This record gives sequence, C-alpha cells and structure tokens, in this order.
Amino acid sequence: MDTVLLQRIYVFFVIEHATRRVHVLGATKHPTAAWITQHARNLLIDLEDRSRRFRFLIRDRDTKFTAPFDAVFTAAGIDVMRTPPQSPQANAIAERWIGTARRECTDRLLIVSERHLTSVLTSYAEHFNTHRPHRSLGQHPPDSPPVVTPTPGSTVRRTRILGGLINEYRNAA
Repeated sequence: MDTVLLQRIYVFFVIEHATRRVHVLGATKHPTAAWITQHARNLLIDLEDRSRRFRFLIRDRDTKFTAPFDAVFTAAGIDVMRTPPQSPQANAIAERWIGTARRECTDRLLIVSERHLTSVLTSYAEHFNTHRPHRSLGQHPPDSPPVVTPTPGSTVRRTRILGGLINEYRNAA
C-alpha cells in the first residue's frame, strides 16, 4: 500500500481458508523477519484453542518468512507450505482479499501513515468478517449472526463504517 506521501507500507494478514475470516496482524514501512515472527506468535496467542483447527499454513516465498517464522507454526502442529515460485493463483484467496480490500476500501481513501492504515484495515476486516456476504459461504459473512428476515413494519438501521465509505444495514431490535 502506498500512502499519500508516497511511502510504501506493508501489511501482514492471515486468512482462515475454511471460514474466510481475515486477521490483520500489522502494518509497517520496514518489515523484518523478527517483526513477522512476533506477529505470528501474537496470532497464535490470540487464537488460543482455535489454532488447533488449523492443519496448514500456505505462505509465499518472501525472504522475511524465515525458519523461526515456520517454527512458530510447526510448534503449534501446523504444517507450513510454500507456494510455487511466481504463481499467485496458488494462494488465490489471499490475492482475492487484497483486491477486494483495495477496491472497496483503500483505493477510496488517502492513507497517511502506518497507524492510519492499520486502523482502516482493522475496521474493514471487522466489516468483512461480520457483515459482508461471501459467495463461497452461501452469501453469509464468516462470523455470521442469525439472519432475521425484515417484515414490512420493521425498522432498518444503518451503521456507517469508515466515515460512511461502507454502510451496514440491520434490523432494529
């Protein structure tokens, strides 16, 4: 992601393949192997018992993904698999999320800093995980609450996300 001040910021995120749930782990101008490894540890701590559901981690061949990074997941019983060289289709779900986040969110905003980008992507990921429909999940979001069909007399409430860039609509209780 490039900022309005023409600085490049790198974002580290993870997607759960089965549920399509996105975790935005951090953003930095200068990613290092130690930074990535620490965020991987933080992810496993945040997931707690849910991390036992995961069998594989599919990652690209970036040099920042070092042996200590792989060891974090291997210690949790997760097999680390690298994508083949120059084949973005091998990790299509991650590539799709990048494109969706750009089209629906970051291409419509002027990002000024790492902190701003982290805040924007965290808000967008929450929307993505709790409200945005997914074709592969039967038009439900990954963390879908029970769907209540509106009646003719019901009231619908709008929630503005990111200052109105995205709107969510729900039945009023």
